[in-house]
Amino acid sequence: MKETVSELLQSALAELQSEGTLPADQTFTPQVGNTKDKAHGDYACNIALVASKAAGCPPRQLAEALVARLPESKAVSKVEIAGPGFINFFMSTASAFEVVETILAQADQYGRNDSGKGEKVQVEFVSANPTGPLHVGHGRGAAIGDSLCRLLEANGYQVTREFYYNDAGAQINNLALSVQARVKGLTPEDDSWPADGYRGDYIIDVAKAYLAGDTVIADDRAVAAKGDPDDLDAIRQFAVAYLRREQDLDLQAFGVKFDVYFLESSLYEDGKVETTVKRLQENGYTYEHDGAMWLKTTEFGDDKDRVMRKKDGGYTYFLPDVAYHLDKWQRGFTTVINEQGADHHSTVTRVRAGLQALKADIPQGWPDYVLHQMVMVTRSGEEVKISKRAGSYVTLRDLIDEVGRDATRYFLTARRVDSQLTFDIDLARSQTNENPVYYIQYAHARICSVLRKLADEGTTRGFHDCKGDLSILTLDEEKEIANQLAKYPELVANAAAQREPHHVAHYLRELAGLLHTYYNAHKVLIEDTALRDARVSLYLAVRQVIENGLDLLGVSAPEEM
Repeated sequence: MKETVSELLQSALAELQSEGTLPADQTFTPQVGNTKDKAHGDYACNIALVASKAAGCPPRQLAEALVARLPESKAVSKVEIAGPGFINFFMSTASAFEVVETILAQADQYGRNDSGKGEKVQVEFVSANPTGPLHVGHGRGAAIGDSLCRLLEANGYQVTREFYYNDAGAQINNLALSVQARVKGLTPEDDSWPADGYRGDYIIDVAKAYLAGDTVIADDRAVAAKGDPDDLDAIRQFAVAYLRREQDLDLQAFGVKFDVYFLESSLYEDGKVETTVKRLQENGYTYEHDGAMWLKTTEFGDDKDRVMRKKDGGYTYFLPDVAYHLDKWQRGFTTVINEQGADHHSTVTRVRAGLQALKADIPQGWPDYVLHQMVMVTRSGEEVKISKRAGSYVTLRDLIDEVGRDATRYFLTARRVDSQLTFDIDLARSQTNENPVYYIQYAHARICSVLRKLADEGTTRGFHDCKGDLSILTLDEEKEIANQLAKYPELVANAAAQREPHHVAHYLRELAGLLHTYYNAHKVLIEDTALRDARVSLYLAVRQVIENGLDLLGVSAPEEM
C-alpha cells in the first residue's frame, strides 16, 4: 500500500511539473512513512515541505495543489493536509486486506526481494580464538552475524559466512603450555603452572584425549594425538584441533554454519604476511624505530602510528589482519562485513589504514564493521560470572542448556548491537507473556490451534488457503493487523541495509501483541462461515509472517506449545 501512495504522489508531482508549478529538470521523490497516530491516517508524506522552495510557494499551498491532482484510487478512502503541509492518507478497508492475499500466495517468499541482485557479500563473525569454549559474547556475535546473513540473503545477496581462527601467536602458545602441564599431572595450584595458563576444566579434557591417543576432526583436517608429554608442537596442534571441533559443535547446537574456515596460520604458511609487509615497505609507509617496524597509519586518519613488527621479530595482531583482508578483496568480495565485539574498535582504523597503504584500489572505509557490546548474564537478579568448564566466564553452551536455542538466539539479537545486553536467564526460561520469544511463538501456536479446532469441526484449511470475503473485515483491530503485515517487506529491506537484525525481533513482538489482543477480544470459529473464513485468512497471514520473521532470527515457529 505504501507503494500505491508513492505512485499516486509521483503522478501528481509529474502533473505539476508539466504545468510549470515545479521545475521539470529536478527530480522529486516522495518519502512515504507510517503514521504514529492512526487518527492522522495510515501513511503520511512531507513532499510538500521538501519541494515548496522549488515551487516558490508555501508548503501547505503546494500540498493542496498535489492533493487536487492525485489520481482516483479505490485504495484511498480519504486524504487530509495537516500542519504546515503534511499529506495524510487514509486507506480503504478493501485495500488494507489485499496484503493478506499477497502473503498467502507468496508464503515463505513474502518479504524477500532481489535488490541485492546476487552481489557477493562476505560476512565474518564469531572468529573466536581456539583456546577455549565459546563465551556468551561469541554467542551474541553468532546470533547477530547469522541473522544478518539471513537478512542479506532475503534481500537477494549471495552470502558467504566465514570464521577466522587466530591459531597463531602467544595465546595459542599459552594453550599448548596449559595442556602440557595437565598432561604432566600439574594443576593450576602448582607453582610451576604456566603464568598465563588456562585454568578451566576443559583443559583436563584436552589433556586426557591427548594421552589417550584420540584423533579429532576439525573441518579441514584430522589430528591424531601423539601422547608424548614433551612434544609441545604436537600438543599445540592437537589442542587447537580439539577446541576447534568443540566450538564447531557448540555452533551446530546454535544453528549456525559457516561456508569457510580461514586459519591465521595459513597466512604465514602461504607467505601472504611477508608479501603484505614487502608491499607496505615498497609503498613507503613503514619505518624503523626503537628496533621495531612501524606503519604510518596517521597518514590514513589514525591518531598515531602503529607498531607492525615488534623488537622480537613477531608481528602485532593487526598486520596479519591486513593480509587477511587483502585476501578477502582478492577473492572478489567488494562488500565485506565483520561482526565483532566492541573491543575490536581500535582494529577498524588500523586495518583500514593498512589496506589503503597497500595501494590495491581498495575503497576507503572498506570493510564494514558491526561491533556488538558486552553481554551480562543474570539469574535471580544477580550476575552470573563463572562456568566450571570454562573457569572464568559463562559459555554459550551454558545458555543453550539452560534456556534452549530459540530463547538464546532471540535474546542475543533483540537489542541494538551497540547496546549492552543483560541476559536474564529466569525471564528466558519463563513461559509468560513477559518472555518475548515465548510470546511470539505462542501467537504462532495459537493460530495453528485454531486450524486444528476447525479441522475437528470438519473443515480443513491449508496454511496458504485464502478464503472468504476479506472486505467484511471491518474492525479497527483487523485493519491494524493488516497494516502491520504490510510493513514487513520494508522492515526486511531496512534491517539488512542498516545491519540491525533487532528490528525484526521488535516487529515480531508488536505483531504478536496485536494478534493476542485480537484473539482475546474476538472469536474466530463462529457460525457466520463467511466472516469465519475471512478471519481465518487473516490469521494465516499472521502465522506466515511470524514464521518468516522468526526464520530470519534462526528461531523455530512451533505449532504446539
